[in-house]
Amino acid sequence: MPYQLKEATIRTDNTAEGIKRIEEMWQDVSSGKLPILFNNELNFLPGISPVSRYSNYESDENGNYDFSILGVTSDFFKELDSLVSKDLYQKYDESDETGNLQACTQKAWQKVWNQQQSGEISRAFTEDFESTVPAEYTKDGKAHCYLYIAVKGKSEPSV
Repeated sequence: MPYQLKEATIRTDNTAEGIKRIEEMWQDVSSGKLPILFNNELNFLPGISPVSRYSNYESDENGNYDFSILGVTSDFFKELDSLVSKDLYQKYDESDETGNLQACTQKAWQKVWNQQQSGEISRAFTEDFESTVPAEYTKDGKAHCYLYIAVKGKSEPSV
């Protein structure tokens, strides 16, 4: 009987070992070992995009947090954009001309950390989301990283 996971979660941190656990989880999702993008019979699920969620923060980016990979539809991004328009989230869109997803992602997170350090944003540390898109799937031929960072202000609803 075919089945599909909607999400998988691990508890981790931003140490080298924690990042390695995240990379291993992504490998399991990409290979179909964790059937989020594929069902358990390794059939690709059309219309499903992988998204990372950072939640249940112990403190801030220096403590432990839950890292999840979700399988979402396009409606998920519409909901996030609605939260951005209500000033509950800050959206970051960074790209890399060479198609390097890791460089693109690092650029996006560096912008968040710089704005946080300068006081330009005040992170809520509730739920943050990351979506990366390889260059071969974009109209402009660049790798993209979209971050949705929860900011303090009005009440922080969950997506």
